Amino acid sequence: MTYTQAAVLGVVGTVLLDLVVLRTRLLTRKLFWTAYAIIVFFQLVTNGILTGRHVVTYDPDVILGPRVVYAPVEDLLFGFALVVQTLSWWVFWGRRLER
Repeated sequence: MTYTQAAVLGVVGTVLLDLVVLRTRLLTRKLFWTAYAIIVFFQLVTNGILTGRHVVTYDPDVILGPRVVYAPVEDLLFGFALVVQTLSWWVFWGRRLER
């Protein structure tokens, strides 16, 4: 499995988890997207530093090729999945504890 395939699978699984399994529906909220814009800015800064200084490198055969601030676009997909899953589980467990 390539890095690209894993990243896309992670995003698809995360969207299904948020909308269908946990039903937190964070992806439908304007507040989420506003907060995510702030998060992605700092993700790009961090990725830019790590990949621009070659602390982290990628095999060109397993990524699409396009980069954003030195990091492959797949990093944005993984970051998105990480943030959404963390928040979805947080909301889900918070609701369960309130009951």
